[in-house]
Amino acid sequence: MSNHPRSPATLPRDVAESLAGEILGAPVAFAASPALRTPVRGTLVDESLSTFVVRVPGRARPLRVPKTGAEGTIVLDGRELPLRGELLRVRPEDRTKRLLAPGPRRFR
Repeated sequence: MSNHPRSPATLPRDVAESLAGEILGAPVAFAASPALRTPVRGTLVDESLSTFVVRVPGRARPLRVPKTGAEGTIVLDGRELPLRGELLRVRPEDRTKRLLAPGPRRFR
């Protein structure tokens, strides 16, 4: 197991497999944090290397949530799973191989 702070090895295997799949369109909730003044609840509509884009009901424009320091939940396949932005701070197209890759090559 890696001691790297973003290591997916800190996630249970079933959670890592769920997060490695498609997450756009899933309901998310983020707690307030230093980067996020108030809690956010909505639908994940996009992601980049360092942000999640969440459509919040009653708000005209989607809200960008920095992955750094973001902690909350995501609902995938009817299950509420923990969502830590630090663990997903990779390019979306690399998320699957980073979450499921064995060994030290995970974060090159």
